[in-house]
Amino acid sequence: MNAARSSGLRRGAALATAFLVAACASTGGLAPRAKPGHAASLQAERSLEGAQLTPAAWPTEDWWKRFGDPQLDALIDEALIQSPAIGIARARLDRAAALAVAAGAPLEAQANAGFDINRQRFSANGIFPPPIAGARFTQSQLAIALSYEIDLWGKNRAAYDAALGQVRAAEVEAYAGKLLLTAAVAHTYVQLGRAFDRLDLAQAELKQRESIYELTRQRLAAGLDTRVELKAAEASIPAARQRLAEIEERIALARSELAALAGKGPDRGLSLERPRLQSKPPRLPSKLPADLLGRRPDVVAQRWRVEAARRDIDAAKAQFYPNVNLAALIGVQSVTYSKLLDPDSGIPSAGAAVQLPLFDGGRLRANLGVKDADYDLAVERYNQTLLDAVREVVSGLKSLRSVGIQNNEAELGLGAAEEAYGIAVARYRAGLGNYLQVLAAETQVLEQRNLRADLRYRELDLSIDLIRALGGGFESPSADGQSS
Repeated sequence: MNAARSSGLRRGAALATAFLVAACASTGGLAPRAKPGHAASLQAERSLEGAQLTPAAWPTEDWWKRFGDPQLDALIDEALIQSPAIGIARARLDRAAALAVAAGAPLEAQANAGFDINRQRFSANGIFPPPIAGARFTQSQLAIALSYEIDLWGKNRAAYDAALGQVRAAEVEAYAGKLLLTAAVAHTYVQLGRAFDRLDLAQAELKQRESIYELTRQRLAAGLDTRVELKAAEASIPAARQRLAEIEERIALARSELAALAGKGPDRGLSLERPRLQSKPPRLPSKLPADLLGRRPDVVAQRWRVEAARRDIDAAKAQFYPNVNLAALIGVQSVTYSKLLDPDSGIPSAGAAVQLPLFDGGRLRANLGVKDADYDLAVERYNQTLLDAVREVVSGLKSLRSVGIQNNEAELGLGAAEEAYGIAVARYRAGLGNYLQVLAAETQVLEQRNLRADLRYRELDLSIDLIRALGGGFESPSADGQSS
């Protein structure tokens, strides 16, 4: 008989559960549409042909030390400690971690303790007879309330997992912020070095034009030139001085920007000396583009955001099903202090509550639709980040190759221009040439010298960009290979 009754109860519970599930609001027709891309599908083999590929060419975490400049090393060390950008990333991570703790709270039982006291006069014409009717009493209650939500459908677990995904994304984005900061310091440091080189060229240009002006004065005295050539030579000197002032301004601004990036005041920049950077283009790792999935912090962060969005969908779907909550209360209640702790004042209670969404005006479906759209947005951002990652690596490689070719041509051009300038000056001294010929030859030399300097520093800038495109030493725990 007991077995039959137990079997009947189980069948009844199963039928009740089936009815409750069938009565729930429907998720039909709602689903995300975007699909994450795969690095293997991004063909880049032909674009990487001819590159120096090596299994151990991933950047190290302190990649900036490859440029061999202790002053740059010190600036970046300061920036990583004192820059507000690092503090912002740390605060975002702390916020995500706190939200994850809050999201995990519903997975545990909840308990609250309370003490209530209420002074009240009971109506003489109410439901209570004398001596309560018409009298004043102080009602006190001391209780502990317990509650627990049974996570039958995994709603709370999914919400907690989504929050953990956001924490992991914030952790990786903190590294991405660090990489952007170090790259910004390195780029600005390169600009400072370029400005110092331009200063050298501008000083040489001023000295050269003063020499030409003095030679023109001598030719005028000898009757070989007119005042037209003298004034033309004289006019070129203020222009060269203006150029010097412009470059000195760039040096001052670069120093100030470096100080700000390092989290310091402008005076820190005044102590910066001329950069001594060594040009050393990076090599490429052999596993591209597939390994970028675990080497680019922005790609990894977006991947975690996709996973968090997927778990948000699971949590939103679980809201369509019944909620089962257990509750209990242990306490005492009395209208007199003296009897508050009396055993007869106890008010223990226990119960269960089942809540089933039936008609909500489309609120749950709208919420699920939002989560589906959030997932699609996260996936497309991931796909775009992955595309950008591969493009940046290939573009950096192509640009470095082009700069190498341009450097060779610039060296040849500079040699020819300097030779032509020497001939023009010699002819001018001998009275066989004119000032315009010297000026044209000088212009060619200055252009070629500036071009050579520009190419050298562009190579440094491209090297920094390529290192950043390769992840700057970041390695996801799931990444293959080793950094070097």
